[in-house]
Amino acid sequence: QVQLEESGGGLVQAGGSLTLACVASGRDFSTYVMSWFRQAPGKERQFVAGVHWNAYTTLYADSVKGRFIISRDGNKNTVYLQMTSLKPEDTAVYYCARDSTKTRGALVSDGYEYAYWGQGTQVTVSS
Repeated sequence: QVQLEESGGGLVQAGGSLTLACVASGRDFSTYVMSWFRQAPGKERQFVAGVHWNAYTTLYADSVKGRFIISRDGNKNTVYLQMTSLKPEDTAVYYCARDSTKTRGALVSDGYEYAYWGQGTQVTVSS
């Protein structure tokens, strides 16, 4: 059974920074793509960033490119999302997700390709 637990959310002023963490239980963490998604009130879930199981290849939504960095630590079964230059429009619940396919060749941004999700952590950016 895989469980994902996010932490690190909170309230921050515009221009500030936060780092989210997601700890994964279960086996084979280092063989799955891991990603972050977010959902703001009244809006659809949105892909934010993903990191390949090789730990080097990453993918970002255009809206966060240059401001967010995703990384993973296989020794800690943890994926991180460093968020800088935060904007009010970044306000959302942020979810960690694990790919459904082991050692997938490419990063995918479609949430339907992810089999496991965390409970989410709230990020609020005030103007």
